[in-house]
Amino acid sequence: MTGRTNRQWRLARRPAKMVEPSDFRWVEEPAPDLDRDGEILVRNAYLSVDPAQRTWLAYDSYLPAVRVGEVVRASAVGRVVRSRNPDFLVGELVEGLFGWQDYAKVRADGASPARKLPEGISIPLAMSALGATGLTAYIGVTEIGKPLEGETFVVSAAAGATGAAAGQIAKSKGARVIGIAGGSEKCRRLAEHAHFDATIDYKSEDVKHRLVALCPKGIDVYFDNVGGQLLDDVLTQLALRARVVLCGAISSYNEGSTGPGPRNYINLIARRGRMEGFVVLDYADRLAEARAALSALLDSGKLVNRVDIMDGLERAPAALRRLFLGENQGKQLVKVADIQ
Repeated sequence: MTGRTNRQWRLARRPAKMVEPSDFRWVEEPAPDLDRDGEILVRNAYLSVDPAQRTWLAYDSYLPAVRVGEVVRASAVGRVVRSRNPDFLVGELVEGLFGWQDYAKVRADGASPARKLPEGISIPLAMSALGATGLTAYIGVTEIGKPLEGETFVVSAAAGATGAAAGQIAKSKGARVIGIAGGSEKCRRLAEHAHFDATIDYKSEDVKHRLVALCPKGIDVYFDNVGGQLLDDVLTQLALRARVVLCGAISSYNEGSTGPGPRNYINLIARRGRMEGFVVLDYADRLAEARAALSALLDSGKLVNRVDIMDGLERAPAALRRLFLGENQGKQLVKVADIQ
């Protein structure tokens, strides 16, 4: 026996709409033993909180849905505290889908493998600009959107971690960047700190009219994190040969169904446009390149990273709700333990 207590959040029921505290069940049990060669025991330090987690609680997608009674799935970073794997030493930092819990037993070759954290960077940075958030933005911009110098690049949920990174990466390519966000404070930060060329506050402005005014020659690249009506409005403003990057659809995650598709998709035909979804997991062979490029942008000041940390595993459900209430200020993390 390990002698350690493992606190966990398990899925109690599938959320009907907005995630509620009653959708999760708090469990305390002994931390797992290692009973096979190749296994390691990880003490979680930080959890990543991402919109995709809401879909994992609801239905099968690129990953199977979390089953009722299972530990809630989430990316995490932690330290190896026990090892039966010669490739992972006690004390090393690792990342993986370790879930909402203190301790995770994993295999390097399992369904949720552990990967060593890049050396020389802080854990919060490794989980934001240099983690899945930044990597997703980089792949979506450079592989799917491919903005050219002088083109107009529009991004929704622009004050969120992925949206803000995507806009700044496009800006580094010479694009004119317009961010759509909720609230004057978020729009101010995008203009002053992320150096977006223009912003649209969807809470107080008519987005469609503002897009017409700000994009008189049309939108060359749209990086979509929202879907729904906003995607439909953007489709009416596409430039010739436009590219629509489908990264997320946060507007529908709490609706119980995806609803009908965009009515204005036919404009893709008229404008010879392309709309393509992607999952960063499919680009494993490019992640080293992406991290190097993102590091260079950070060093040059062309990429500003913002992290919002909540303390305590018990606050994980509240942290997930914050994403859908628009309360997070940058990349949302939950600090589980101080392992430095």
